[in-house]
This record gives sequence, C-alpha cells and structure tokens, in this order.
Amino acid sequence: MLMARPRYKRTTPNPDPDRESETPPVPVVLPQVVITVAPTGTLTVTVDGEPVAPEPFAPAWRREDFARVLDQLTDTHRSAVRVEVREADGTVFTDIITPSTRRRRPAPDPTPDRPARQAMPELVVLHGAGFVPGEDVAIAVVIAHGDAAPDGTMRALLTAEQAGASPTREVILLGRVSGTLTIGHPG
Repeated sequence: MLMARPRYKRTTPNPDPDRESETPPVPVVLPQVVITVAPTGTLTVTVDGEPVAPEPFAPAWRREDFARVLDQLTDTHRSAVRVEVREADGTVFTDIITPSTRRRRPAPDPTPDRPARQAMPELVVLHGAGFVPGEDVAIAVVIAHGDAAPDGTMRALLTAEQAGASPTREVILLGRVSGTLTIGHPG
C-alpha cells in the first residue's frame, strides 16, 4: 500500500537560537494597537487596551511621531501589529504593520593584538546655584537630568556635540522643586 504525501511542508526548529530568522515571528493573535488622534493633533496610544505613553518628561506624541511610535511598538513586540487609527473626524483606518527589516550593524570586535581605544568626548560645563539640596534639576535642551549637590549647586556636564545641538548654544538648568532657573552658555 502506497502512502500519500502530506500536503504541508514540514519545518524544523532553528538550530541556532541566538541567530535571528530572516522574518520576524508572527504571533497567532497580533497585538492590537489603537491610536486615537485628537483635534489638536496629539496621539493617544494603547496596546491590547493598555495605555502606552511617551518617555517620562517627553512631550505628548503628535501626528508627526506616528511612524516613530509604530517602529518602537513593532521593535518592542518583535512582531507585526494590527493598527487601528481613529481620526478626530470619526474616520477609522486599519492596517497590519510589520517590524522594520533594516539590520543594525554589530560593533566591530577589537583584534587581540590591538584593543579598541575609545576617544574621550570633549566636555563643557555649566554651573548653577540656588537649588534646593537634592532636587531634580533639568538640563535643557532636555537631554538629561541631574541631582543638585547637598549645598544646592548643580553642575551639568555635556559633550560639545550635545551643547552644539542648540543653535543658540544656550543650556538651561531648571529646578523641578524650587523653580530655580539658570541659563548660560557652557564652556
């Protein structure tokens, strides 16, 4: 008696679990992303009914952040997501978004003969005074937060590249508790 061949293709598990497959896995049920666009253009995002917010102290997401938010969500879930966009005028759009296929280049390995040397970045400094000891002090163009010293002073260390990101080269220290504000040009 001759047995019929199965109509499906058998697959074997990936023998190397550390190596990513070419296509991301697709779960049986895709995560449901609902993005609601307010009349002001701000976005409210939920994944499977759970709210997702921007990073702490970051501004609210806006319509122009749409692609970045979706990239972040597909990277986080490492799979495709089902997206429902609810516009302020009542229209609803639905799509399936897959993770980006761009590959990140691995860091070069130093050769055993010559270890890699890391260049020390050029730092600039701005000092401020009048802060409440221990208070959180924002450093703006807000790229970091630091704590005020026990005597109420704050020293912000920035790379020259970070300070150069501001066209005015101004840096702001803002005490979140005291309201103390220091504006200066570090150097």
